[in-house]
Amino acid sequence: MTVILIRILAVLTASCFALAVVNAHAQGSKEKSRPEKSQQTEAQVDKEAQDMLAAVVRVKMKAIPGARSNSTLGENREGTGVVIDERGYIVTIGYIVIEADSIEVTTQDDRTFPATLAGYDHASGFGLLKASVPGGVKPMPMGQAAELAVRERVMILPAGGREAASLAYVVAKRKFTGSWEYLLESAIFTAPPTFQWAGAALVSHEGKLVGIGSLLVRDTLEPGSEVPGNMFVPIDLLKPILADLIEKGRTKEAPRPWLGLATEEVQGRLFVTRVSPEGPADRAGVRSGDIVVGVGGESVKSHEELYRKLWGLGAAGIDVPLKVLQGVDLRELKLHSIDRFQYFRAKPVY
Repeated sequence: MTVILIRILAVLTASCFALAVVNAHAQGSKEKSRPEKSQQTEAQVDKEAQDMLAAVVRVKMKAIPGARSNSTLGENREGTGVVIDERGYIVTIGYIVIEADSIEVTTQDDRTFPATLAGYDHASGFGLLKASVPGGVKPMPMGQAAELAVRERVMILPAGGREAASLAYVVAKRKFTGSWEYLLESAIFTAPPTFQWAGAALVSHEGKLVGIGSLLVRDTLEPGSEVPGNMFVPIDLLKPILADLIEKGRTKEAPRPWLGLATEEVQGRLFVTRVSPEGPADRAGVRSGDIVVGVGGESVKSHEELYRKLWGLGAAGIDVPLKVLQGVDLRELKLHSIDRFQYFRAKPVY
């Protein structure tokens, strides 16, 4: 196995459980048997490990008073970010940093800097921060999440230093739908789980960033599988939108219509579990306990069916004909969709 992953984790955890030291630079070369070459490349791997660890920062956020996300995410949030740019850009998972009053990042050597939300993309879930000063941290290179194989060993790096690092396996790469109008075509699922998942770096055997931690899940293999682990957003989704996020804070794509509707799939039905206050669904009269049965004249029985039909109608701002069952009454409602980012409250400027 021509990887440096085990060696890197051994360095980070200062342990001796790694079974072998394998040099990624040699790639099977006969020269790696030479003592001088072995010592040199081992030192290189040690340096790469320390650089990798230094690129992982702690993110702390305090939300603005009255933030709409406070009811589900809390007023004070904490997670991990990964430095990906020498100018101080840091990628994290967006729910940590939306509606921020203040954000700070802390490096491995306990230096703390203010940061701002430079960009946010609801479709992927990524948040992009900009530290007030670069901090002199070497960025973590981005790899190819598409090249990850099921059963491949990976490393999970949350903030917290070498003690927080852990090994895991890719157990599935599959579609993921969330109750909050969210769908990924190919999310990465790993096991065993880490309990510091929010924004954690998923690192390939090449020492490259391939995903950002999003969730702790019970069913990594497939829905209902009861194999706990974590879901990571593939870093491949960031690459085509990164320049837009840096320049404009948003992607150039038209925003999807958003209803402010959380649902749960139960035996082929979509039960409304939460309605965002003052959102489109709330204003139209949708309530918790309702059952969503259709969009326009087409029935929906799953998150995927609902989202694809909703997003297929057009961009944010379009009117959405939603059919819901309220008690014994079947109602046809018209919801005026919005861009989800517009629903968040902005920090006051005085």
